Amino acid sequence: MRLLRKYLIAGLLVWLPLAATVIVIKLLIELLNKTILLFPPELQPETLFGISIPGFGIIIGFLILILTGVFAANLFGRKLVGFWEAILGRIPLVRTIYSSVKQVLETLFTSNSESFRRVVLIEYPRKDIWSLGFQTNEALTAAKEASGRDLISVFVPTTPNPTSGFIIMLPAEDITQLDISVEDGFKFIISMGVIVPKGSSTDFSQKEV
Repeated sequence: MRLLRKYLIAGLLVWLPLAATVIVIKLLIELLNKTILLFPPELQPETLFGISIPGFGIIIGFLILILTGVFAANLFGRKLVGFWEAILGRIPLVRTIYSSVKQVLETLFTSNSESFRRVVLIEYPRKDIWSLGFQTNEALTAAKEASGRDLISVFVPTTPNPTSGFIIMLPAEDITQLDISVEDGFKFIISMGVIVPKGSSTDFSQKEV
């Protein structure tokens, strides 16, 4: 029975990660492929050429992203985007969602941003209990004024789902920077502490922020 269990677990370790990877890639490809639906029926490949071209929507989606980026990067495009965002900013619910998502994406994709560039260790939820977190930004000005201290915002994710978590604001002296990459930090959290960064636990050498 133990031997059967061993083989079953070994098989799961091979197929589950592969299946998860295939599913995610498949969803992304299907999403891009549906950009072909943006064209009117008379301009779609099946109408123009009489055949369905696999992957044509992916190419179109990629080109749309590139052309949108080129357009938004020039002066006229920036003004038009700014005008469009001003309109969205007048719609109560839409402006909250749009501005929040845009700010998060700008933070994550800006190469000179310090957000999510540091893995840190903090005492949370109480003293002598340590939690892994990611330094995001400076804390709210109102929080600094209320506390009378220079605070830093740290995102403490939950495990095994790191998309949810807690925002902790604490003094810089209470934050210890870890000598590990953000990728290794996420692996540690998603695996519920099973996957330790290469080089064993000694990689968690402490450095002041």
